[in-house]
Amino acid sequence: MNALNLTPEQEADAQRIAAIVAKRAQEEALQMVRILMSKPDAQLLGASEFAVRDRAHKLAAHAIQTVLNERKKGATKAQA
Repeated sequence: MNALNLTPEQEADAQRIAAIVAKRAQEEALQMVRILMSKPDAQLLGASEFAVRDRAHKLAAHAIQTVLNERKKGATKAQA
């Protein structure tokens, strides 16, 4: 992935928001692994796989929503 050129303020905001998202990510990771651990090897794909992917998509949506919410507060500015 290419490095992004953020201003020092943007980088500080990115670090702060990443901490918020990381808390949710830790919770989601645990739930994903619990789903997988509850299934025998033969059931790891299919419905279990889709359940894990759904949680991953919800985490991504949470990250986007968190950034939007923080920008509404005036905490961050989009890079031009």
